[in-house]
Amino acid sequence: MLYQISISANILRFLGIFLAIFAESCIVSSPFAIAQTEQPKTNPLEIPLEDPLLPPNSRPLSPLERRVLRETLDRFNAQAQIQLVAGNDEAAFEIWYRELRLRRVLGNLEEVQALGRVGSIAWERTRTPDVQIINKRLVTLQQTLEGKETLTPELLSAFAQAYQKLHNLDDSLVIYQRIFLNARQSQNPVAEEAALNQLGELYLAKFDYPNAAVIYEELLKRSQAKFNTYEEGIYLQNLAEIYNKSSQPENAVKIKQSLVERYLQAQKIELVPPLKIQIGEDYEALKQLEKSSQAYQEAYALAWSLQQYGAAAEALSKLGNLYQTYQQEDYALQIYQALLRVEQLSYNYYGLMKAYDKIGQIYLNKQQYQPALVAFQQGLTIAQSLNYQQDYFSTKIQEVNTKREQEANNEK
Repeated sequence: MLYQISISANILRFLGIFLAIFAESCIVSSPFAIAQTEQPKTNPLEIPLEDPLLPPNSRPLSPLERRVLRETLDRFNAQAQIQLVAGNDEAAFEIWYRELRLRRVLGNLEEVQALGRVGSIAWERTRTPDVQIINKRLVTLQQTLEGKETLTPELLSAFAQAYQKLHNLDDSLVIYQRIFLNARQSQNPVAEEAALNQLGELYLAKFDYPNAAVIYEELLKRSQAKFNTYEEGIYLQNLAEIYNKSSQPENAVKIKQSLVERYLQAQKIELVPPLKIQIGEDYEALKQLEKSSQAYQEAYALAWSLQQYGAAAEALSKLGNLYQTYQQEDYALQIYQALLRVEQLSYNYYGLMKAYDKIGQIYLNKQQYQPALVAFQQGLTIAQSLNYQQDYFSTKIQEVNTKREQEANNEK
């Protein structure tokens, strides 16, 4: 009899838990209940952990109770998502805050992961107070666990990811630096590279290009040592972008030249012309004009052979501008005349109009009024078809005619 009474007591206890869960689910799902709910005045994550879903006397949950609670909290998350989609943000976050409080019972790892998940949604919804509340809980929990020396590698990674989701990049960086050092001490190169990749992404997100460059240079060396051409290509592209944005043309040239060699070896020639144009820009920034001119010419020749008329036109345009900038107008004129053909083939009427304008300007500067007039008239015809800059070309034509008349009068 005693054995039967014991079983009955257990059944009653579990029935009580399930009934509490069912009742709570009904309350959460009720629109009327949600409408009557007021936003808590205090920090919702600092409310004492008392809930009908938890057993009395704060005793540890049994494995079955933990599983039931986890499933219930997963349902809470789903219900909050439904409320969010319906536009009931306040109701959604009220459900999530209860879920977050109860996640503590299931362990630090589950709580941190849940804080990151909900924090990401708060950030996306620009709910700044909620982001601050969740970030504060993360910081407090991290400090508590560090005091107890219970921050496992798995927990460190979870904290770093949670901070990242909250866009708390500084704290995330600090943790990934610790993860990297721990991986190095334990001689785990796979974990080292994973941490380095995360650090690189975070530095880029902070627009910290000097530190990002250091990270990706290290990753590039590692990929080259492993003969991993796929990773090498990714890191070269990242470095090229970093050096471009940080105005380091000398470093950018080296990286882009390496990329060109890779593309040629991999027979990905179609990727080379845009890179050659960028290399020309870098040399131009370095005042190495011969190398800049050569890079633009190579870009044009290759793009033309590949029928990449857009890239060919861009290379010629930059080359013409380069010659014009340094008063080599005869060379610039030849380039812009070649540009006319490219723009015609690509049916780029705007580019064609601009090329005629450049040609007209050069002839005008050289006081060769007849070819200047022809160029501006051609430009005006295209401008009229585009309904764009007609007044500009009309003014230039008038300017040429005026100067022709003045020259004729002077000759008399």
